[in-house]
Amino acid sequence: MKKNIYSILRGTFLVSEDSFKNWRLILFISGLAIVMIASSHSADKKVYEIVRLNNEVKELRSRMFDGRTKLMQLKMESSVVKKMKVKGLVPSVIPPKKIIVNSQI
Repeated sequence: MKKNIYSILRGTFLVSEDSFKNWRLILFISGLAIVMIASSHSADKKVYEIVRLNNEVKELRSRMFDGRTKLMQLKMESSVVKKMKVKGLVPSVIPPKKIIVNSQI
């Protein structure tokens, strides 16, 4: 047990005759670590992209509701009457009449 710990601390397991097995294992673990780090960075980029897109969706939704509110205000009869009064048009005092057409086929 003591001999194995000293071997690890001194690094003799890397230069001994059967060190090729150890180097293969170290390189394999290093490769896996690099792949894991790259995967983690990729996942982080995707998370940031999702957050950015969610914020953009919230902003666009807010703009849509703002535009819809302005449109509703512009379509109100009182605002139309005010704008037309400036141009000299006033609402009719005579109510509209319904025209019924009887078609004979």
